[in-house]
Amino acid sequence: MKRDSRLSGVLHILLHLAEQNGPVTSEVLARAMATNPVVIRRIMADLRDQGYVRSEKGHGGGWTLTCDLSAVTLRDIYTALGSPSLFAIGNRTESPGCLVEQAVNAALDQTFRDAEALLVSRLGEVTLAMLSADFHRRLVTRGGSHDLETVHAS
Repeated sequence: MKRDSRLSGVLHILLHLAEQNGPVTSEVLARAMATNPVVIRRIMADLRDQGYVRSEKGHGGGWTLTCDLSAVTLRDIYTALGSPSLFAIGNRTESPGCLVEQAVNAALDQTFRDAEALLVSRLGEVTLAMLSADFHRRLVTRGGSHDLETVHAS
């Protein structure tokens, strides 16, 4: 089963944008993320609608970050993406006639709700600024600089 990696990808993009001094094109972001620029534009449009990024057209245009990293949590971004399902597992059937399966579904449903509430709560405790600080610690440890055009080159 394919995992939904949009949250991870969007956080990755936002942290790259935080390191830039100007707009970054969808093409540059797509190369860094090994995807198509159309995918980047689609994802970024949702974030633009929520006020996290801005886009500028024309020569010198592209995407820029418009939010305060310390005020935005991972839960905010998760919500901006439409709150995608957090778990790939689920019930065998949603409306079983079997009493045993009804009991199983009831137990699993409650467990999934509890686990999801805990995970969403934890996402609310982590800000983009915290991720950025971790990145900067790693950058200092490794040495060197951050260049979006070459950082993902193989």
